[in-house]
Amino acid sequence: MADQLSAKDWVDLGLKILARSGFTALKAEPLAKAMGVSRGSFYWHFADIGAFHAAILDRWREVATEQIIAGVEAAKNQDSGEDPLAVLLRLTFGRKLLLEKAVRSWAANDARARAAVVAMDRRRLDYIEELLKQAGLAEEIARARAQILFWAFFGFALSDQQLSPDRQQDVLDELLRIVAR
Repeated sequence: MADQLSAKDWVDLGLKILARSGFTALKAEPLAKAMGVSRGSFYWHFADIGAFHAAILDRWREVATEQIIAGVEAAKNQDSGEDPLAVLLRLTFGRKLLLEKAVRSWAANDARARAAVVAMDRRRLDYIEELLKQAGLAEEIARARAQILFWAFFGFALSDQQLSPDRQQDVLDELLRIVAR
């Protein structure tokens, strides 16, 4: 069965385990047991646990940042008429954010994870700022409002408070009104 598994299978399981159980659960033996294979299968795909962790962080970047940006860009390119900032808010605030919390917890304890988080935070901030400039805001204002949006997202992501869909949409509409005018 090990030859049927790909590195992506391991990484996908790793993301699920990370979101559910935290970074300390990202170990070869329990992951192999969960996959129903030997630990050798893990090492067939990854030189060591550090290489696996790097692959997890790369996949997190893809899922939590690059796919969202691609979604916003696709909406812009389709001329859907929807405000790109509204698309961004819908895509980011509408996601399950356990993985975001887990990666940030990991970053508090691990230099490699911290570096990945810092890089993604910069990427996200730069993208938000660019959207705000495209909406007609001056660079300094766009930079400040991008930071506000960024902080609002992380306050939401790290909060355990759940909002009803209607209430969440009201909050997002107000946030969009505040930063885009």
